[in-house]
Amino acid sequence: MTTKLGETFRALFYTPFYLPFSLGTYESEGLDIELSSSPTLASITDHFADGAPEVFWGGPMRIMLMRDQQQPQQIVGFCEAITRDPFFLIGRTPNHDYKHTDLANVTFATVSEVPTPWLCLQEDLRQAGMDPDAITRITTNTMGENVAALQAGEVDVVQLFQPFAEELLEVETCHLWHAQASRGYTSYTTLYALEETIQQKPDLLHKMTRAQYRAQKWLHAHSPAEVTDAVADYFPDVPRERFMAAVKRYLDLGVWGKTPHLPREGFESLRAGLISGGFIDSSPAFADCVDNQFADAVIAEDPAAP
Repeated sequence: MTTKLGETFRALFYTPFYLPFSLGTYESEGLDIELSSSPTLASITDHFADGAPEVFWGGPMRIMLMRDQQQPQQIVGFCEAITRDPFFLIGRTPNHDYKHTDLANVTFATVSEVPTPWLCLQEDLRQAGMDPDAITRITTNTMGENVAALQAGEVDVVQLFQPFAEELLEVETCHLWHAQASRGYTSYTTLYALEETIQQKPDLLHKMTRAQYRAQKWLHAHSPAEVTDAVADYFPDVPRERFMAAVKRYLDLGVWGKTPHLPREGFESLRAGLISGGFIDSSPAFADCVDNQFADAVIAEDPAAP
């Protein structure tokens, strides 16, 4: 029986989720997994109201939002893969001693496609004693538009993920200011499913988690070139050298988790940003939003990498 796995959108930082397909770990676990499109934040409630027994990947942000809205059906995260923030700040001038207060004196273009990167960063600014609303911030550009705006001198600093960051860093006039991964654990992406799916299909979710863990082991035992070759077909427009540089940077920063266990520390870091940024009003409990039973079980089993 085919199980559909919802893909939020195509992004290089989701590499750990493409690896089970490339490496065949789903097949070796006896699973037939098919990629499909995830619902948007606006439609996720209606989608789950249809009772679709699917699994998705996405940010625990979605899980907390549904708890905050007290929706009739709730989703739970059970297999983390992206454990640190994958976004970067790139500027037009060198800034090797970056401090968050440096953003007070520049024109800063943030990500418009998704809310989480800014929500996490604005909490960092608050912790640094800054008022995020006092920054001169452009909020409407796509990441592609921000690449062009920085090179044209229309903005001073942009917020991007890979491979946009490496694309700019290939240009002598663009410089890395800050990797948001340096914050530490911030749970960014996990597999999630309805509570009833977890109750009704534990064997499926256990095998999916096992397949993901085996792919994670492979990821951290291979070179950026080998990782690039494994998933390059998902990103045919990204030059190989740029892809390898992006993979190396993510590996060096610890963006990709080594196990599927979702840590409380990362969850609480994300939750703080969602609350202070006004994205949610309540404080969803870790125990309600995360179920590590499958992750802990497969870690104990210690399956071999493919």
